[in-house]
Amino acid sequence: MMPRSLVVALSVTDIAFLTYWSVAALAQLGVVEVPPEWMYADYDQPRVVAWNWSFFPLDIAFSIFGLRSVAAARAGDARWRPYALVSLVLTMTAGGMAVTYWALLGEIDPFWFLSNLALVIWPLFFIGPLLSPSIAEN
Repeated sequence: MMPRSLVVALSVTDIAFLTYWSVAALAQLGVVEVPPEWMYADYDQPRVVAWNWSFFPLDIAFSIFGLRSVAAARAGDARWRPYALVSLVLTMTAGGMAVTYWALLGEIDPFWFLSNLALVIWPLFFIGPLLSPSIAEN
């Protein structure tokens, strides 16, 4: 059985990322305008736009695996564990890549930096227990 805290963490993160990318796509198409103060440094520069969109496949993959994991757990399907592990590792990867980017540039905007640092940290609380034999047997 998937721990309730993992259901919440995956659901909130994955829905937030699907929302983020939906808004990003609509903004890119000129359908919506996002206030500049909500954006990260140099958000309108072509290289930074490309850098941001380079995360799209990774973010969508971890969101799909995370939501699939929650759905599988609700259905009693034991595959929720490997789906969750893939999602957690990809979440950490995306967060780590962004944290490293901002740190290398020395541009530590608290909101963007801490949000991505959270993506590196929170999965750590679940990966170990998911790999333990006691949970693997459930």
